[in-house]
Amino acid sequence: MRFNRMLLSVTLVVVALVIQVSVLARLHLPGAVPDLVLLTVLALALVYGHVGGALIGFGAGLLSDLAPPADHAAGRYALVLCVVGYLAGLAKPENGRLKSATGPMVVVVAAAIGSTVLYAGVGALVGDTAARHVGLSSLLITAALYDLLLAPFVVPVLMALARRAENDPLADGGSASKAADVSSGWLSTGTGLRIGSQRSGLRVKAAKARVARVGRIKGVKRL
Repeated sequence: MRFNRMLLSVTLVVVALVIQVSVLARLHLPGAVPDLVLLTVLALALVYGHVGGALIGFGAGLLSDLAPPADHAAGRYALVLCVVGYLAGLAKPENGRLKSATGPMVVVVAAAIGSTVLYAGVGALVGDTAARHVGLSSLLITAALYDLLLAPFVVPVLMALARRAENDPLADGGSASKAADVSSGWLSTGTGLRIGSQRSGLRVKAAKARVARVGRIKGVKRL
């Protein structure tokens, strides 16, 4: 991934994790906890694609595994978010822009349910049966509900930030083509000057001037 992607992704993930641990985890809501880190991974995956989503998901999950008061094996949530980020990145549109909010909302609900099931499944493999005592069905419903309520305030903003960083003319890879697009757009729209149209206009004016001169010369000769 490019440097601007990495810098933005790390910053957003760290901020989301701090808010997750210091604010959301202390709300003591019934059932699950709103997962701001998951929404951050989803938003970035919908812009950067499946490869970027998998890498960001793994890094965000690993930070969540190591951040206090984590009480589970390190790497467990990293695996979950890596898979979720990869699958969410597959939903990225070809042009990078979503036409409606239906797609992201479906992705959020599927990711909330899928991450809860996958987290509980990995926990069962390593001997963690906490999900059984809490109730997996209540966790699925509350996780989907909380993330769906929080998503409209998080996902569009983070996607807009990611797109803005992605369209940076100074970014690596394709900077020359982007600079050319910017310069041509500036010449054609920003200043109101069109080089091609100016040349054609000058040619038309020159042709008219020649015709007028020929007409004047012929008129003088007739006199």
